Amino acid sequence: MTSTVPAPATRTAEGSALQAVLLDMDGTLVDTEGFWWDVEVEVFAGLGHTLDDSWRHVVVGGPMTRSAGFLIEATGADIALPELTVLLNQGFEARIDRALPLMPGATRLLAELAAHDIPTALVSASHRRIIDRVLASLGPQYFALTVAGDEVSRTKPHPDPYLVAAAGLGADPARCAVVEDTATGVAAAEAAGCQVVAVPSVAPIAPAPRRTVVTSLEEVDLTFLRGLMTL
Repeated sequence: MTSTVPAPATRTAEGSALQAVLLDMDGTLVDTEGFWWDVEVEVFAGLGHTLDDSWRHVVVGGPMTRSAGFLIEATGADIALPELTVLLNQGFEARIDRALPLMPGATRLLAELAAHDIPTALVSASHRRIIDRVLASLGPQYFALTVAGDEVSRTKPHPDPYLVAAAGLGADPARCAVVEDTATGVAAAEAAGCQVVAVPSVAPIAPAPRRTVVTSLEEVDLTFLRGLMTL
């Protein structure tokens, strides 16, 4: 767990039970889920294998070890997991160096949370080296805390990343709103006991108790997030 700026004490807005907002990165704030799949396709093509498009739903949103391990097993590619992980990270970095599109509404939402002193954390299954690269464009000033997938013993879909983030902000997980785009991330946030906003990127996500599904971040603002605490 690494803080981009010192984590502040919990600051709860008057009249609101919302204590913190925890946000996923890929596919939630930055439009990069497609980048990962494109890189996986390119890397495996270089190894002499073609990826089945149906596998995209299997690997989306998960930790790289799980996704890469699945693709090695599915293709029978002759490559070790650590070597493949390096190739995938390098390919992704090259992609985001060329362009890093933000999701509609992302900058506006982050600016609003910052303006109202809402403690905010970035919680991603991506590795630290990737998060830090993305933060340079996304804006490190918006996050009191960032949690990377290679900094927790168990990453998504386990609750650990969100529990670590809530603890780091001094917040009760039940009073945290999480914004996620994949079923894997939603499962992690719900297992941590958080209220979840799902903004599906690749695969559909159904509404459920303590889970609200929207089509875009443009539907999400501070009033919306505070309202979740009353559900």
